[in-house]
Amino acid sequence: MHSPEPAPGHLDLYAKRKAVFPKAVDGRFRRFKWLVMVVTLAIYYGTPWLRWDRGPYAPDQAVLLDLGNRRFFMFGIEIWPHEFYFVAGLLIMAGIGLFLVTSAVGRAWCGYSCPQTVWTDLFQHVDRFIDGDRNAQLRLEAAPWGPQKIFKRGLKWTIYLVISFWTGGAWIMYFADAPTLTREFWAGDAAPVAYATVAVLTATTFLLGGFMREQVCVYMCPWPRIQTAMLDEKSLIVTYKDWRGEPRGSVKKAEKNPGAVGDCVDCNQCVNVCPTGYDIRNGPDIQCITCALCIDACDSVMQQIGRPRGLIDYATLEDCEIERAGGQPKPIMKALFHTRTLVYLGVWGAIGLALLFALGVRTQIDVSVQKDRNPPFMLMSDGEIRNAYTVKLRNMQTRPRPMQVTLEGLPGGVMWTDEMAREKAAREIRVTVAPDQVEVMRVYVVAPSDTTPQSFSFALKATDAEGGGDTSEARFDAPEE
Repeated sequence: MHSPEPAPGHLDLYAKRKAVFPKAVDGRFRRFKWLVMVVTLAIYYGTPWLRWDRGPYAPDQAVLLDLGNRRFFMFGIEIWPHEFYFVAGLLIMAGIGLFLVTSAVGRAWCGYSCPQTVWTDLFQHVDRFIDGDRNAQLRLEAAPWGPQKIFKRGLKWTIYLVISFWTGGAWIMYFADAPTLTREFWAGDAAPVAYATVAVLTATTFLLGGFMREQVCVYMCPWPRIQTAMLDEKSLIVTYKDWRGEPRGSVKKAEKNPGAVGDCVDCNQCVNVCPTGYDIRNGPDIQCITCALCIDACDSVMQQIGRPRGLIDYATLEDCEIERAGGQPKPIMKALFHTRTLVYLGVWGAIGLALLFALGVRTQIDVSVQKDRNPPFMLMSDGEIRNAYTVKLRNMQTRPRPMQVTLEGLPGGVMWTDEMAREKAAREIRVTVAPDQVEVMRVYVVAPSDTTPQSFSFALKATDAEGGGDTSEARFDAPEE
């Protein structure tokens, strides 16, 4: 039996993927894409191996997400859990940075720096190395399975797997000392979560970069939808100048009928080099990731046939209308820095400056106090009133710091800790806090019998040459008169 034909007007909600085999191309945008790929991959794979001397008490890995000790090290900066606002600020800057890039040059993030784009581009170079360029890949795809095809597919997928495994392995190095974790990993002594993470990232990189590719950009990723909504007639995007290219015709046809055909010779080179297989001549679309490889391909063809470059070009829709009417488009710098782009840039810069200011004025030591609530106070046998507190002294530096805690206010009050005898109670306590640690002390404060409920403070002061200090207010409870 034959399946019934779809009714007129039927919309098929599923379309089988058509494999994309991009053709190699050379040009300024392809060279820039090479540069971005090399730099981003070098940063990703190499950063965990960079060293940074923080002294004998702190890790020497330049960038480290130390989840066990709840620390984030980035070169000379150390972020503590209570300073998460720095991380939040960086995430906000990253988001606004994407808005800024989109406002200025459209989906350039997708075309050059997105991890999916970078790894897909890398895998496509593997395809060309093993299978050849576009035409050879098409022939191999159509060929029946045989020894040559099995060998090439096996070799190519093995290289995919090695790259994917290397990618997953590099990721876990950000969360522990890279040399140590590498030895433990291959010796079988690493934590189970390390092996699980590498397995998951290997599988996802192998699948998404090796086989799904443009489907991730077109169907799975939400960012293109957001970016598309942010574009307007003032945004620079890759554009086909149809008033110049249409109607399409061959070079011979143009020679026979001068002025009757446009500059586009319908060679399809712009489609052949596109990583998503999209025809930019159909106009802006979510399938266009703005990598501009079609510009390189078209410019090369225009040069060969002796016609002006720029049939496909970076341009704003506003300038396209001006150029269509015979006018002169705005200079590229003016198109880049229009009002919305400047607003994004201003907000992005303000957040960055605020984070730098907060980083510059933050203290390297601090004190926090929590009072016991039950009982709020105790009456001693000699009539004195005692309150109990948990005092935390934080040393955010990579060396031990001698500190002094002093009572401010509370006349007649003295204090001692669990490590001191009651007879040694005084208005101040001296302690050395280990590097990158929080010293937790149980502190007891007593005051004369006639003391009333009042506020006072614990004052912290570093007694070394660097100095510094902090203050935390507390409440002293006593019987009401």
